[in-house]
Amino acid sequence: MAVLTRRLVPAIVGARSRVAAARGLGGAADTGSATVWLVAFAMLGCSVFAATMAVGAVVAARHRAEAAADLAALAAADRLLLDPDGGCGRAAGIVAAQGAGLVSCVLDRDDDAVEVVAEVPVAGLPVRLSVGPARARARAGPIRAAVTPVEEGS
Repeated sequence: MAVLTRRLVPAIVGARSRVAAARGLGGAADTGSATVWLVAFAMLGCSVFAATMAVGAVVAARHRAEAAADLAALAAADRLLLDPDGGCGRAAGIVAAQGAGLVSCVLDRDDDAVEVVAEVPVAGLPVRLSVGPARARARAGPIRAAVTPVEEGS
């Protein structure tokens, strides 16, 4: 045991003195700074990822609202002249089937057109970042063919 102690103690003391000498060259002030930088960059990365996901959720809700409004306006325009409500009942059904809400359905009898506004709630955002529902507006009317008079005898 005495032989082991004589060999290990000088080796341990020598290693400690070499580490202390290395720290004396200016390394003592930076002790643990790599960990702090790593945590800071990890937090920055998580923040950028969360912001990207929030923007993606808003854009996805906007696209869903636009699709629902477009489909509802086309369905209402198809039934505009046939249904007593001008196709707004059909538009409400289409919007509900798309998972959106119908905000308004306005008939323009002069232009034979219908305007639909639909909204979709934005999901996946924290409460503090709530931006409200995504809204979209679409207008459609029946297709009219141009009528050209045909001359007799030509």
